[in-house]
Amino acid sequence: MLLGALHLSWGIPATLAPRWFYDTFPGLGHAWTAAYPPYNGHLITDLGATFTTLGVLLLLAAWLADRKVTAVVLCGVFVFSSLHLAFHLRHHGALTGADLVASLTALALGVALPAALFVLDRRERA
Repeated sequence: MLLGALHLSWGIPATLAPRWFYDTFPGLGHAWTAAYPPYNGHLITDLGATFTTLGVLLLLAAWLADRKVTAVVLCGVFVFSSLHLAFHLRHHGALTGADLVASLTALALGVALPAALFVLDRRERA
């Protein structure tokens, strides 16, 4: 459920306020998305739609508590997150130092968490 809420917390602002999201994500004085210029409202809105969709699917999977649905949704999040991480491992934009490390760590957690949840769900139901 928390993973779904997290995706929605990124997706909704990116969809409704793409420029603000671009300029401020992840917040607290950091601007990771803005490190990949130029700004493209269409691209940020599409990213927001992707995160919103994944968030809704994660929440539905948690609510339905169906093993097959959960497996499919976690697999989808894993694939998206793996591709997203692979891009950022090759392209750092203007990120350096602690922001680069924090960004890549967050993206790696985005891969590891759905994988771990998938494994735990399989074991728990076995």
